[in-house]
Formats: sequence, C-alpha cells, structure tokens
Amino acid sequence: MANLKAIRKRITSVKSTQKITRAMKMVAGARLNRAQQRIVAMRPYAQKVSDILTEVVRAIGAGGLEASGLEEVHPLLARRPEKKVLFLVITSDRGLCGAFNTNINKRAEALWKAKVAEGVDVQFATIGRRGRDYFRRRSAPSFQEFEGVWEDLNLGQARRIARALLQPFLSGEVDAIYLIYNEFKSAMTQQVISRPLLPLADMGAAAAGENGAAGQGGAEHEGEPSPEYIFEPSKASIFERLVPMYIEITLLRALYDSVASELGARMTAMDSATKNAADMISRLTLSYNRQRQAVITTELIEIIAGSEALQT
Repeated sequence: MANLKAIRKRITSVKSTQKITRAMKMVAGARLNRAQQRIVAMRPYAQKVSDILTEVVRAIGAGGLEASGLEEVHPLLARRPEKKVLFLVITSDRGLCGAFNTNINKRAEALWKAKVAEGVDVQFATIGRRGRDYFRRRSAPSFQEFEGVWEDLNLGQARRIARALLQPFLSGEVDAIYLIYNEFKSAMTQQVISRPLLPLADMGAAAAGENGAAGQGGAEHEGEPSPEYIFEPSKASIFERLVPMYIEITLLRALYDSVASELGARMTAMDSATKNAADMISRLTLSYNRQRQAVITTELIEIIAGSEALQT
C-alpha cells in the first residue's frame, strides 16, 4: 500500500506540473503573436535603412574609403586591424526555453576561442542574465552588463546600448563590435546570428545575409538595378543622420528578434513538456493499476486459502 500511495502522489505532482507547462505554453503563444506583429511592422523600415546605407557606402566608389574622404566624414566607417573586439551577446533573463540560451552562449564561446587563437583580445557586453552568468562562470573579460532591458524594451533602450557601444569604438578601445543573438524564423525555428555591427565598412556582407534571412523583409530581387541616390544637402549630413539611426535600428531589431525567438522556444519547450507529462501520467497510471490489481489478487488468494483451511 505504501508503494501505491507514492505512485498516487507522483501522479498528482505530474498533473500539477502539466497544468503549469500548459499555461506557460498558452501565455508564450499569446505573447508571441504580438512579438511577431512587432517584428513584421519593423522589418521593412529596418531593411530600407540598411539598404540605403549599404548603397551609400557602395557609392563611395572603387577608390575606397580613404580616397573618398568619408572616413573623415564619419569615424564609424574607419576600418582598423582587429586587435581588440567586443562581443554583444543577447540572451534572456529566464530559462525554460529549451536550447535558446545555450546555443547563443556556445556560439559566443566558440567565437571567443577562435579570436583568442588569432591573438585578438575579446571583451563581452551582455544583455540578459543567462549570458551574463554563463560568461561570469568562465571569467570572461566583461565590458558592460546591460540590466533591465527586457523589462521595458523600446527604442530608448536600443539608443542607450548604442551609445555605450559607440564610445569604445570611437575612442579606439576596440577595433570591431560583433552582435550575437537569435534571429526569429518561426515559432519552431530560431537561428543563431553572429554578425559585425561596427565598423560599417563590413556592413555590405552583413546586409546581404540579412536580405536572404529576411525573405519578404524588403530586399531587392536579384537582377534588378540598384537605385541611384542624390545626396542633399551633402554626404556628411546624410551620414551624420543615417549612421546613428542604422546602429539603433539594428540593435532594436535584434532585441525584437530575440524576444520573439525566446517566446517561440519557450512555447515549443512547454509543448514538449506538456506531452511528456501526459506520457508520464499514462505510464504511472498503468503501473498503479497493475500494482493495485496485484494487491487485490493477493488478498483474494489469501481469503480463498483461509476459507479452504477452515473447511478442512
């Protein structure tokens, strides 16, 4: 009987857990719809800003940045040999979302080791407690830990992060900044992205990757002629406005993608947990019924044996 009582308690416990995972799945699904709408609404704008700035950089001509003088126009276009780099790793504050955080942390750690093997000094800026704790345990060089980003996510947060990242690049403390986060593909699929954020001279390849990833995000079709731009009033004023806007929008888009990816991963993980709980309840119920039947059978045998003993 003691074993039967333990199984009953186990079944009750698993049923309670199943209710929690089912509720978490429903909450994540409801929030995911809003997050998807936010991404869909922002992607065309973000893609157009990226396309325009890419074309402006491309319009510099075959002479390069130095020949055009645009390096003097905006220091964020300056390309330096990579001796010191900064990784901005975007993770979540909470767990229970499958391999969402693990995939990002492992990719960042692999890139860290690769850069160190090349003789490059690496520093980390983290968004989210999961990434912060992961690299703290590995004694990774920390540049800054951005707190409270997910509590009130908006353009102001992206602007705050952008200003904090631009300062070491402009002062020459770091030669490049890389962005590592999960890009949202669907509720079932999230892809870890590692792309250069600065210098902007590297943005051509990154923009090409975004075009392929965004799908209907507004990229130009292959074979179509590139638009021609007229700079009014001047290239300098255009860059002074476009460059900070591009950095902020790129960061905000990555943050939105990360939120949607986290919700999709949590919904998928909670769905799997709910199904696993149902399977476990089924197995425990079967085991309970078998043991209960065995106890009843044993009692019947004892009763019959006792009755026959009294008759003899």
